[in-house]
Amino acid sequence: MQDLAKCSAAEIRSLIRENKLIRPTSGMANGFTQANLAILKKELAFEFLLFCQRNPKPCPVLDVTEPGSPIPKLVAPMADLRTDIPKYRIYRSGELVEEVTDITHYWEDDMVAFLLGCSFTFEHPLMNNGISVRHIEQNCNVPMFKTSIPCVKAGRFEGPMVVSMRPIPEKDVVRAVQVTSRFPAVHGAPVHIGNPESIGIVDIQKPDFGDPVTINPGEIPVFWACGATPQAVAMQVKPELMITHAPGHMFITDVRDEQFGVL
Repeated sequence: MQDLAKCSAAEIRSLIRENKLIRPTSGMANGFTQANLAILKKELAFEFLLFCQRNPKPCPVLDVTEPGSPIPKLVAPMADLRTDIPKYRIYRSGELVEEVTDITHYWEDDMVAFLLGCSFTFEHPLMNNGISVRHIEQNCNVPMFKTSIPCVKAGRFEGPMVVSMRPIPEKDVVRAVQVTSRFPAVHGAPVHIGNPESIGIVDIQKPDFGDPVTINPGEIPVFWACGATPQAVAMQVKPELMITHAPGHMFITDVRDEQFGVL
């Protein structure tokens, strides 16, 4: 069986393009930066870019395509954003209407694609520091939650921040903060540690996106800003058409993690 962790980004994208790999990408192509996707019509692109600029924790921009082009020239110039993500979500007027594995026939000449940093990128460095990542251990998607933390409004775009959660042993929390702080381009340090209710999460075992994971005795829930935020925003802004990745099903770039890390 192919070891997906040791595959290159291009190899993973090839499997995805051929519909041979349709599952969350956490743990795949270790060392290559993963990215969230948001696609909008050109008329909304500037407002969304401004939203990202004002909300860099949940929406750190890695690349923006030319209008009408599905090719992310800065981070994967041989890739195609219409086919190289395992699963996409189609939103119409804020409503999720479909999940698909190929968006070629949805693509229009005035679409602009945004690739936003993803916290899957810093999971390999966490594991290298002896900190286990529970959703990888349990072979499921990372749990993600809408919070009561508001994003800064930009034009028509506003809504709640979404966070991803990883249970961390209490003794390792400081180290987890140190490790992830080195990756500001992919959400960086946590936005919250501890009590979920203080950021509006009622039930830690009922995520809004992804899957619940086990939290063992002595572990603390740690929350990072999440690139699923545009999906929560889409539900409130209700653009006529918005296409995103399905939560946890990321685009894997050709850029090495170290290029987005800081010492």
